[in-house]
Amino acid sequence: MSDSKFSPRVVLVTGGAGFIGSNFVRYVLANHDDVRIINLDNLTYAGNLENLADVADHACYSFIKMDICDTDGVVEICTSRGVDSIVHFAAESHVDRSISRPAEFVRTNVQGTLSLLQVARGCGDLRFVQVGTDEVYGTLGSTGRFSEFTPIDPHSPYSASKAAADHLVSAFHSTYGLPAMTTRCSNNYGPYQFPEKMIPLMINNARQGRALPVYGDGSNVRDWLYVEDHCRALWKVLTEGRTGRVYNIGGNNERANLDVVKTLLRHLDKPESLISFVHDRPGHDFRYAIDATRIRDELDWAPTVDFDTGIKRTIHWYLEHQEWLDHVTSGAYQQYYEDLYVGR
Repeated sequence: MSDSKFSPRVVLVTGGAGFIGSNFVRYVLANHDDVRIINLDNLTYAGNLENLADVADHACYSFIKMDICDTDGVVEICTSRGVDSIVHFAAESHVDRSISRPAEFVRTNVQGTLSLLQVARGCGDLRFVQVGTDEVYGTLGSTGRFSEFTPIDPHSPYSASKAAADHLVSAFHSTYGLPAMTTRCSNNYGPYQFPEKMIPLMINNARQGRALPVYGDGSNVRDWLYVEDHCRALWKVLTEGRTGRVYNIGGNNERANLDVVKTLLRHLDKPESLISFVHDRPGHDFRYAIDATRIRDELDWAPTVDFDTGIKRTIHWYLEHQEWLDHVTSGAYQQYYEDLYVGR
């Protein structure tokens, strides 16, 4: 049911120095030696070139520091380097930051996406993959799953900005015929995730014997997707997806937040007494769960890493890369952490 298969040669990856973006860059370079990757990243606080140090000298990889809102600059890159497709990761992505700084999220996530869509259209209708989130659907009760037909109902400035970006992608496909697709994934975890997100935050705090802040009573449920499975899905969408489609990508690994934290402490051999319950996040969605039937049936994709395996791999990676953790948690991050959690 897919379009004829697309064979990318030069892919512009926005936000490729971030968590999922860097894992995607590494995945493509490891598995597709005929594809060149141009990583466009403005290196804001969560963008870290240390994430790609092992491929920095790869013959098929290059990095350019640039703001995605610099439309003319991105056009020049695409035209001069023969870019045929864009995979768009670049985004402000942390819900808590969006509550305190919503304007930054609108600029990057909405205006930045519009800029890239204009680039894609102006450079000969480049194939475009918008990397989105299941948070645009809002919240679920104790049953049910999000499908691609679930109404959009964002509950935070972050998810509202991502929903707006998704609508722009759909509009550019419908209005201009841009060969664009949108993915909406569940919560990712794995190597190189900035430790403001739950799993690396808890690992980092636990290794230092610090309190592990858990919102509310910890009963909120998320579907966890190992990042490498996500990268495989994104490649499937880029190369085989039907333009104009939305594809939900889920890990089929639902866990309550408190259960995840207890699992981490058990594997790290740390006491549960480190858990510290803090005031809940405003507008905190109760439960996310993904129905990934479409991508399974149309593109023959399914997750391969179960949560128990993935969490062991993840813990091992962070313990083996404590110097990386120390680097990314210095300076401005420490002040942000103090402002967000201490006293809460």
